[in-house]
Amino acid sequence: MAYVPVNIDEAVRKECLRRGYSIRTIETYQDCIKRFIKFSGKSIDKIGKEDALNFLYDLKEKGKSGNTLHVYHMAIRFLMEDILRKNIRLNIKYSKRPEKLPLVLSKEECKSLFEAITNEKHRLMIHLLYGAGLRASELLNLKIKELNLNEGYGFVRNGKGNKDRLFIIPLSLKQEIINFINNEKLNSEDYLFKSNRNEKYSIRSIQEIIKKSCRTAGIDKKIHPHTLRHSFATHLIEQGSSLQEVQALLGHKSPETTQVYLHTASKNMINIKSPLDSL
Repeated sequence: MAYVPVNIDEAVRKECLRRGYSIRTIETYQDCIKRFIKFSGKSIDKIGKEDALNFLYDLKEKGKSGNTLHVYHMAIRFLMEDILRKNIRLNIKYSKRPEKLPLVLSKEECKSLFEAITNEKHRLMIHLLYGAGLRASELLNLKIKELNLNEGYGFVRNGKGNKDRLFIIPLSLKQEIINFINNEKLNSEDYLFKSNRNEKYSIRSIQEIIKKSCRTAGIDKKIHPHTLRHSFATHLIEQGSSLQEVQALLGHKSPETTQVYLHTASKNMINIKSPLDSL
């Protein structure tokens, strides 16, 4: 008889924490599992392999991408095998690779986007988002103590996958960041960027800054914060950086994830240097 925990949500959280999964992964798994249980219409002890297959098939019929199906697949396997301890193998084959290449901006579009931002702090935020290839959450969680401005690098702490990694600070931003820290009277424990209410910015705020700037710059593309990270990686490859260097800077686990940027780079791919410095 399968083990059935009293509180599935809490059981998932505890097992994920035990394995060192990030908060984002925990929340994603919890959400996927809730949707699966609701779809099945059964009590947790009655759910089986056929319910899982039907749920995943339904998602596919609704046009969900291979990556989305993969996430649901992993969450359901985690529930079945690691929480309920059911000996069930879901051997489902589908493409995990995105069918579309990531959207990227040209260097000229990046420059237009930056020039359209009139607020100096907002412009510095977006400059660093692109110039260091950061995720929006990584930018907003960045603290002063994690920057080594003299050497031109910083550290992302507890990034995706709960891992630390090094990132480059564009030379063209070094003095501007120093001046900003001094003017804002920030100390080492402070977040680099805080709102006027002395709170951490939300990702929604970053999205709005980029959306407004795109309209001002006349960029007719559906841009989001991650587009700048895609553009950073593509421009690095275009200026001659190796796949291994870009993989390390992005914090990708495998080179296959980074290889997509070989296809988005233009054909004139010709000492690593931030692409912001060559605008």
